[in-house]
Amino acid sequence: MIELEGVPELIDPVMVAAFEGWNDAGDAASTAVGHLDREWKGEVFAALDAEDYYDFQVNRPTVWLDGGVRKIVWPTTRLSVVRVGGEKPRDLVLVRGIEPSMRWRSFCNEILGFAHELGVEMVVILGALLGDTPHTRPVPVSGVTSDADLARTMDLEETRYEGPTGIVGILQEACTHAGVPAVSLWAAVPHYVSQPPNPKATLALLNRLEDLIGLRIPLGELAEDARAWQLGVDQLAAEDSEVAEYVQSLEEARDTAELPEASGEAIAREFERYLRRRDGGPGQAPGGHATETGEGSGTYLRDTSGPGRGRPPRSPRPGPGPDSGTEPDAGPGAGPDAGPGAGPDAGPGAGPDAGPGAGPDTGPGAGPERKPGPDAGSGDDEDSSDD
Repeated sequence: MIELEGVPELIDPVMVAAFEGWNDAGDAASTAVGHLDREWKGEVFAALDAEDYYDFQVNRPTVWLDGGVRKIVWPTTRLSVVRVGGEKPRDLVLVRGIEPSMRWRSFCNEILGFAHELGVEMVVILGALLGDTPHTRPVPVSGVTSDADLARTMDLEETRYEGPTGIVGILQEACTHAGVPAVSLWAAVPHYVSQPPNPKATLALLNRLEDLIGLRIPLGELAEDARAWQLGVDQLAAEDSEVAEYVQSLEEARDTAELPEASGEAIAREFERYLRRRDGGPGQAPGGHATETGEGSGTYLRDTSGPGRGRPPRSPRPGPGPDSGTEPDAGPGAGPDAGPGAGPDAGPGAGPDAGPGAGPDTGPGAGPERKPGPDAGSGDDEDSSDD
């Protein structure tokens, strides 16, 4: 049993997780959770035992000096809790770490143990993958779930992916088996400029998360950083005629594939977000609290003993009607599980569960002549502005 005596009763808690590594192209997902932790002043209340899950020859510890005293920081996964103030306060449980090297089922079990004990109502996992998407267009963000009911009520794609997966896919399935609603949000990062950071992809993930959980997220300097990033990539592309032509071909493919109604849905979401920010929606007053760590063991946990500590009964979640099984503003491709941009004209890349950069030739600086795996492209949803 995980003991969390120092954490008070949480209000409608949602767990938001991201992991560095295979599922984090451009460090977009882990940077997004780090931004939430920094803006809302989260304090770490638990850390998983690094000895249990990490190969230190793969993820090496670091040494630093603290007033002349040498200290070691071990690679691990940490949890923090923040309270988002406003008219309707709400708590977020933030999970940020590195994809584990081993014992993934036990790792997910520990995360779920905390989720059950804290009464988490939903788990949102952020990820980023490399795809055939131009840096000049809004970042495609796909929302997927393994829960058919959740897909209908929250206007998400029901996952159909088959193939290699990372910790994001494993944790989502663990949540499904444990009876915890879970959603994965995937941002598509241009494969030809994959090196971190990518503030534009981070901003797109936060905008989509804001829409999903109904909280106003303070963006700080992210919008300005995203504009500066795009300007820098524009300048680099202009210096290489082949790259410039390749970007233009991606733009044409993207614009051709986009349906007018899809663009209309994206504009409507942007307008709703603008109204929410103008009216001063929730998410203005930061706060946080901390407690001691706990431990969990065994296989995937299922909450068979009733609600967790302080866990309120779930009420039906608002959302579109039963006809909304897919994203209305899908961009090129059939959806994240088919591989963003899947279809007869699919380009290089991979589906989100396969992780970023699938295919032997993918990597930073890959040019237009690269020809990796067959089932790729970019994501299907466009929830970020072109700031």
